[in-house]
Amino acid sequence: MTPLFKTHYSIGKSILKTEEVFNIAQDNNLKKVVIVEDFLIGFLEANKYAEEKDIDLVFGLRINSCNSIPDNKKDNDKCFHKILIFAKNGDGCKLINEIYSKAFCENDGVIDFPSLKNLWNEDNLMLAIPFYDSFIFKNTLHFCSCIPDFSFCKPTFFLENNYLPFDHIIKEKVLDYCNKHNYLTEETKSIFYKNKEDLEAFQTYKCICSRRFKQRTLSVPNFDHLASPEFCFESFLEHEVS
Repeated sequence: MTPLFKTHYSIGKSILKTEEVFNIAQDNNLKKVVIVEDFLIGFLEANKYAEEKDIDLVFGLRINSCNSIPDNKKDNDKCFHKILIFAKNGDGCKLINEIYSKAFCENDGVIDFPSLKNLWNEDNLMLAIPFYDSFIFKNTLHFCSCIPDFSFCKPTFFLENNYLPFDHIIKEKVLDYCNKHNYLTEETKSIFYKNKEDLEAFQTYKCICSRRFKQRTLSVPNFDHLASPEFCFESFLEHEVS
């Protein structure tokens, strides 16, 4: 199982600081740290700590995607879904920066698949599909009809189990899709805080950030990771032992 860390640079999504992530890795003899962020501003700091502590860093960008940019912004939530883009090397880091710039400068943080295809290089980048908020997740729970074009790459689909009531439903859908299309899967664990006892602090932080960004976390919970204490490193260790 691969731990997928997220830091406070992904605003409202984690209470972990970058230094804390690498301290956790060092204390637990992790040779590699995988960090998945919604923005690129934390990359330089993560790279600094990776070099200082002699730990390999795998940096990934979590970003909204769609087949084409909709004319009607009201349709945004229906067609957008998350993808993860990982750099395999230095050239991959440059490409991620190009993808990020295009998405945020032209389309409010969304990359469409035709643009992604034009920028893609399989030797330098890896595409992964997150367990939550993916097109399968949205098609299953939000009754959307997203069908991404993966003709230019070979994505890996991430699996998770955080004891949310719909986890087993999504997992079955992901496995069925991957079996039909011969895609690889990988067991992962999203980590937003260190210990289970940190859940209350995480919930409070998410609610504060949601009010700040005019989201409806409390009135329309939808899917906000508020119900499970499993998004932590303590839970990852328990899964490793079992």
